[in-house]
Amino acid sequence: MKMDMQKRTQVKRTLVSQLSPGSPVVEAYRVLRTNLQFATMNYSSRTILVTSPGPAEGKSTIIANLASVCAADGKKCIIVDSDLRMPTQHEILKCHNKIGLTDVLLGRVEPGKALQETPVSGLRLLSSGPVPPNQAELLGSPGMADLIEFLRSAADLIFFDTPPVLPVTDASVLAAKVDGVLLVINVGDVSREAVVQAKQTLEKVNARILGIVLNKAELQGGYAYYHSYYQGGRR
Repeated sequence: MKMDMQKRTQVKRTLVSQLSPGSPVVEAYRVLRTNLQFATMNYSSRTILVTSPGPAEGKSTIIANLASVCAADGKKCIIVDSDLRMPTQHEILKCHNKIGLTDVLLGRVEPGKALQETPVSGLRLLSSGPVPPNQAELLGSPGMADLIEFLRSAADLIFFDTPPVLPVTDASVLAAKVDGVLLVINVGDVSREAVVQAKQTLEKVNARILGIVLNKAELQGGYAYYHSYYQGGRR
């Protein structure tokens, strides 16, 4: 199933909670939330990994905003910044990164004490913590499996931000431990071959790919008219 984010222009690192409720960006994330609900309605998917074939495809911003609209819908949500190479969730959500995932996995702090409240009601963050030298090994450790089980008891939805799937193995290692995967693709920036390779890489570890999120697609056609119609106050 393809989850299409083309109903907006390029998203910058702005939370949807800071935008007008009628914004096409906000509406696009609501559509993505609804599509995710339909894609998972026949089985339980509470732990969702979001990755991309390559770098700079917008996955971290999409995770923060998707979790925000899910929290606005009454779900208790947690984002885990498991991109232990270039963590950004603490910056997007305006939180600290003094302690986080690496501290939990190394037994330095209890998981509950590492969770932070965010500016978005109902959304908490487990930031990356200090960047370690053995990222993939930590994500594949028994401690990570234990942490995922703890988080299942603490929230309705848990989103994992990971490095891109092609350059490093981190996403593949973690994809085998979660319920489902969303693959973010920048329209026009990523080759078909890279997308196919990313999909095959995830399938090799038996990851359940829930859908593909198209990023940076232009607002055009019927939807552009539809949005203009409703923004004009007509019903």
